[in-house]
Amino acid sequence: MAYERKDAFHQRAKREGFRSRAAYKLAEIQRRYQLLRAGQRVVDLGCWPGGWLQVASEAVGPRGRVVGVDRAAIEPPLDMENTFALVGDLTEPTVQKTVLETLRGRADVVLSDAAPKLTGVRDTDRAREEVLLEAIEEALGRLLRPGGSLLVKILEGPEAQALARRIGKRFRRVSSVRPAASRKGTSERYLLARDFLGEASAPGISGEGARGDAADAANAADATDAAKAASREPAGGSTQSDEGGGAS
Repeated sequence: MAYERKDAFHQRAKREGFRSRAAYKLAEIQRRYQLLRAGQRVVDLGCWPGGWLQVASEAVGPRGRVVGVDRAAIEPPLDMENTFALVGDLTEPTVQKTVLETLRGRADVVLSDAAPKLTGVRDTDRAREEVLLEAIEEALGRLLRPGGSLLVKILEGPEAQALARRIGKRFRRVSSVRPAASRKGTSERYLLARDFLGEASAPGISGEGARGDAADAANAADATDAAKAASREPAGGSTQSDEGGGAS
């Protein structure tokens, strides 16, 4: 469905210096759920054009650290001391290793507003979405610490439903969020998942980050059984990306 690109949120983003209207979706979720906190480490998968990086950087403050990755470079670069935008494919282990090194440990929160480039052919678009979501899901065990949180855009289709079920098994709590800043006429939603039950260690981490991750793993060691009792909200859907992340 066609939409007016330069809507009220787009114009507001230009006035207030945000790189995209999508910044207001994360800002709203932050106000409602306090997903991001001062001093946290945050990864943004599919970070172009940088709106979510801007919101995350402000939320975690100077003691925090934000690292984004996308196939497309953010131009002009963001001028924020605690924020880094890397160019690369998130499916490549070397890129994930660079993300961890730049972040100085595993993330407290993983964000993704990424969406595949849509063709209008439903089967093709669903296949592309599945590839992207599987890449994000696969990266979680390496990038996200036990006890951490995930916010990811979900598009319509059986692939999205399957991902929601798989993610639900890896977190204590999973809910569905639809920000007011989502475009009219879309069925876009985000999965907000908390208390990751993931791997206790990840390769390529040492020093302070490794010690922090070990403590996080100890605190989450008994979490597996709790996932079965986690509450979940009904699944929804989505459409093309609102100037958010690209398919990284």
